[in-house]
Amino acid sequence: MNVGGAGSGNHSDPQEMVDINTTPLIDVMLVLLIMLIITIPVQTHAVKLDLPVDQSQAPPEPPPVVNIEVDFDGTVYWDGAIVADRKELETRFGDTKRLAVQPEFHIRPNRLVAYKYVVGVMSTAQKLGITNIGLVGTT
Repeated sequence: MNVGGAGSGNHSDPQEMVDINTTPLIDVMLVLLIMLIITIPVQTHAVKLDLPVDQSQAPPEPPPVVNIEVDFDGTVYWDGAIVADRKELETRFGDTKRLAVQPEFHIRPNRLVAYKYVVGVMSTAQKLGITNIGLVGTT
């Protein structure tokens, strides 16, 4: 019985394979690597801090709010009341300046008002030392 290839005329032994089959070795190494990764404890990097203790103080009460509206024709409204002239505006700013807690002033200009009227109110407040001023936009 001939086990060789078709047409092979010699009866010598086939060539021996001299290379090592490395596939099982690689499989074993991968399994060992996975086991090593799973068994290593997770490193935690922590920084010890001494945090301040909460004093549980109530938040300070917000200051009162004064709404100043500037109409399209330059008319100034102080919390809904019409301010007659700049002298009265200065008096009202001066009165609130003397309070223990300075209120917040929310200036709400009309969309159509000229810039000079809004700047006039703001410059009067600045001249009298008012610092808590904010512009409130209208949509």
